[in-house]
Amino acid sequence: MRLTGLLALGICLIGCSAPDAETPETLVTSGYDQDAMEQAIGKARNSVSTFVAELENPTGSDHAVKAPIEDDGETEHFWLTNLDLKDGVFTGIINNEPGIVSNVKIGQSWTIKQEEISDWMFMKDGMMHGNYTLRPLLETMPAEQADQLRAILVDP
Repeated sequence: MRLTGLLALGICLIGCSAPDAETPETLVTSGYDQDAMEQAIGKARNSVSTFVAELENPTGSDHAVKAPIEDDGETEHFWLTNLDLKDGVFTGIINNEPGIVSNVKIGQSWTIKQEEISDWMFMKDGMMHGNYTLRPLLETMPAEQADQLRAILVDP
């Protein structure tokens, strides 16, 4: 399954305000344990060296990092794909439609320091490595969808 397909399954934008009629389907703003989400972000940041090692000598595909982007006091998290890493800075392409912030658009290039990411992920042998922020969201999903995702999640 390709990253874009996984994103369509609800691999998570996390925001700070309520969605409206034009909100992307992938935007999740409530219903999950905030403490668990903060722990997931911490785990992703603490293990980013695993991701960097994979990105430098890839054995998988669909490498992505999640970038928290702020606009007018609101924060939304976006997956960046087509990554490049140089001097501790990721450069990638915004891979989600915005639902809260208005200062970015899908397809736009974005840079983020390695220590500022909120998550990372890659696919290898049909299994998803990383994507720690997905895990607290599983409880917000229909059971069948959550079970499909649980079946491919691994810890690298």
